Amino acid sequence: MSFIGNLLWIIFGGLVSALGWMAAGLLCCLTIIGIPFGIQCFKIGGMVLAPFGKDVELGRFGVSGALANVIWIIFLGWELCLAHFFFGIIFTITIVGIPFGKQHFKLAGLSLIPFGAEIR
Repeated sequence: MSFIGNLLWIIFGGLVSALGWMAAGLLCCLTIIGIPFGIQCFKIGGMVLAPFGKDVELGRFGVSGALANVIWIIFLGWELCLAHFFFGIIFTITIVGIPFGKQHFKLAGLSLIPFGAEIR
């Protein structure tokens, strides 16, 4: 079932979202300081490409992860979280879009706090 969900996800906007995450990763990797943030963008971009069948566990980070999450939230995270949250609300208006809305809500949490998150 997750194959069909991922296929429909890619057709109805998942590919565009994943390409956006990859472009953000490339922009972050332009500086040495931004490389860890770019790597997180690439990881999340892979998750955005096929989110069905994957679980996200947030909150396993140390002091450096907490500092990186604060910097991430200030510069990138809140905008990406709001975008995924907005699309989640839009998709959950219809019954057919509820599974896609759930995936956007999952990605909203991941885009807010990516450092220390575990994708399974």
